[in-house]
Amino acid sequence: MKTLKMEKNVLELAESINQDLKASKDMGLLKCGQCGMCTSTCPAARHSDYDPREMVKRVLEGDEEVLRDDIIWNCFYCYTCHSVCPVNNSPCLIIQILRQKSIDDGAGLEKVASFLAYGDSFLEFGIGSIPHDFFDNLLEDFGDGWLDLKLNLDDIRGELGLEGYVLPEKALCEIKDILEKTGFKERLDRIRRFKNEANTM
Repeated sequence: MKTLKMEKNVLELAESINQDLKASKDMGLLKCGQCGMCTSTCPAARHSDYDPREMVKRVLEGDEEVLRDDIIWNCFYCYTCHSVCPVNNSPCLIIQILRQKSIDDGAGLEKVASFLAYGDSFLEFGIGSIPHDFFDNLLEDFGDGWLDLKLNLDDIRGELGLEGYVLPEKALCEIKDILEKTGFKERLDRIRRFKNEANTM
């Protein structure tokens, strides 16, 4: 008597993406015909080795190595691919889900470690702020005008008739509660542990 070995479901990765909370119910991932429309309009494909059509192909082939491939971090999240897809697929959204899976898997922790301060500011102030690691780059890219904006933001907002951006205590408590209950704080702690371990090596 022969025993037949059932191979792993090749669509397991694609199905897990379709079932992700971020995936729209009408996303056409399994309808992808590999026409290449997404790649033809993708700015990241024009300026890097990133290819949204290839990323979707790898997902449909069940290639879980895509989670450890640095190429998934080259998507700009512009949704141009989504806007031209004839079957309503969204390579951009797929990449977002792949990145989250990569972080959960541990492979993507290094890619998000520099954004830890951004997440911490959500916990502390209820709003994101630009991590200090990026200040020098922003100053180089935008000049002294950016620093002036940063230092005088309250005055500028007042001149524009906008309220301050410090949230009321009640709203801040609600945001902290949401971030803790949804696992955001736990994820930040995991990234912090990774960053600390990397710094001690």
